[in-house]
Amino acid sequence: MSKKIAVAALVIILVLVNWFIHDKEKHLAEGRIVYLELAPVDPRSLMQGDYMDLRFEMARKLLNALPRTKKGREQPDEAAAEDGFVVVRLDKRNIGSFQALYKDQPLSENEIIMRYRVRSKRVRFATNAFFFQERHAKYYEPARYGCFRVNDDGDLLLTGLYDENLDKLGPPEPQKS
Repeated sequence: MSKKIAVAALVIILVLVNWFIHDKEKHLAEGRIVYLELAPVDPRSLMQGDYMDLRFEMARKLLNALPRTKKGREQPDEAAAEDGFVVVRLDKRNIGSFQALYKDQPLSENEIIMRYRVRSKRVRFATNAFFFQERHAKYYEPARYGCFRVNDDGDLLLTGLYDENLDKLGPPEPQKS
């Protein structure tokens, strides 16, 4: 009896894992491409170990638009720590810019919604770090944009970092023989 339960549990786990992988692969294949401008950071703290701390210019504008919580006389007001959606306007190159907080308003053809989270007084889109192979930091130093795939629900997946010309950054591809 316990053998049957273990096999059934294993089958259920494998089905769930494969469904999750399929869902993410579909998101990567069909999600809309959106580039978000990276916020300037101190070059000395840009590369820390084998990852890059990511901050986006749009996050600053979004943080300023969030409702404020009153802290009292002694402390400045803070943005309400809430998760939500933001309306992003896309230009001809699919570079996104802050338009408004999403409140079920209709969107124009060149607008999409994107999910955001507020954590530790910072707005985050999908991730706050980009990991890379050891000793590959030099390939990502010219990064100016993070590229995301955004699905219809506003969920984001970071797919890479790009320079000011929207050329993908990373180590050179190995030569095929």
